[in-house]
Amino acid sequence: MKTALFVGRFQPFHIGHLNDIKWILERYDKVIIVIGSSQESNTEKNPFTLEKRKKMIENTLKNEKIEKDVYEIIEIPDAHDDEKWTKSILDKVKFDAIFTRNPWTKRCFEKFKIPVKEHPMYGDISGTKIREMMKNGEQWEKLVPKEVERILKKG
Repeated sequence: MKTALFVGRFQPFHIGHLNDIKWILERYDKVIIVIGSSQESNTEKNPFTLEKRKKMIENTLKNEKIEKDVYEIIEIPDAHDDEKWTKSILDKVKFDAIFTRNPWTKRCFEKFKIPVKEHPMYGDISGTKIREMMKNGEQWEKLVPKEVERILKKG
């Protein structure tokens, strides 16, 4: 079974993340979704709790009919040390490839001689942009799956 790793903070989980997971699952049997900065919440950069981020992902994948046997969600807290952080993931899971567009994540895994692959970009979507739009009262809803919109509007 070919397994891929997909790392993010998912602050919030958006349609780009969903498209990435679908794209990865077209090429791999399973995807391990790593929720980074798992201990962080209630800050400007990390407003959502681990539980809320996990719920965003699970509810969206369920609605998309993506079965639980093709994905796994793990959480990884910040270690403030590249090698410790990477090792904490390597000690938890086995995988064949990692997909990211984040330069820091790429550098961390390449230090361990693990090749990093890029997934496609799906427009100009980012958690930072969505959080800024939410803060400014702009229309952010079209950038997230419906399940995420429902969760975020509930509070």
